[in-house]
Amino acid sequence: MSKFINKVKEYYKQTKRKSLLVYLILRILVIICMILQLLRGDWNNAFLCLLSLLLFTIPMFLQYRFKIKIPILLESIVYIFIFSAEILGEINNFYGIIPYWDTILHTINGFLCAGIGFSLVDLLNENSRNINLSPVFVAIVAFCFSMTIGVLWEFFEYGADIYLKYDMQKDTLSSSISSVTIHPNNKNKAVIVDNITYTNIYTENEVITINGGYLDIGIHDTMKDLFVNFIGALSFSTIGYLYIKNRDKYKFATNFIVTK
Repeated sequence: MSKFINKVKEYYKQTKRKSLLVYLILRILVIICMILQLLRGDWNNAFLCLLSLLLFTIPMFLQYRFKIKIPILLESIVYIFIFSAEILGEINNFYGIIPYWDTILHTINGFLCAGIGFSLVDLLNENSRNINLSPVFVAIVAFCFSMTIGVLWEFFEYGADIYLKYDMQKDTLSSSISSVTIHPNNKNKAVIVDNITYTNIYTENEVITINGGYLDIGIHDTMKDLFVNFIGALSFSTIGYLYIKNRDKYKFATNFIVTK
């Protein structure tokens, strides 16, 4: 522990980064949360706390290992994002308590990932004499990078739900469905069922009644997450394009762009 503290102190002396204060405060809160989860015997939540602590070290490690500079605002947002997703969202159930919490985080994720993708290409563009990529191409790469990360995350959520029996793809109540599966003659024609008020799920031992409609398993949540990721990615890609066209006028973008 003392070795880690010494490294943090050395890092702060070298960089004088204000984001380190955010890092330390959130790290302390996560450690307190992990202790509470261990006392309660909740090993899954304790593991999420440990995972968060590991994720917190990534920005600092990347800067030290690859000699890059992550803007203070971007680094701080990354720390807050990890804390909001894992500690507040999963452990403290902000996903269920606060409306649109998941939507907000996915939108921010799309924006930040586009910034990271933009940085990777812009670094190559700026530090190579033989490469001069157009602003449109850089913006497209940033957008595609962000959307790829969003899709991979949805793959992860699906895998966790199927194999680990989680519910990361939150279910949605729907009052209507259209499906070819329930066509009486097995034709490829959708049968529309409207005004669904409740559904019953029959198991060997019980009947579970779901009031409010039909319980959709994940698809609406997945598509909503990808759509808001699309909005975040498109927003930064547009900003990145304008930044390359006029770096002095759109300096705001530098708060989210990694540099050497």
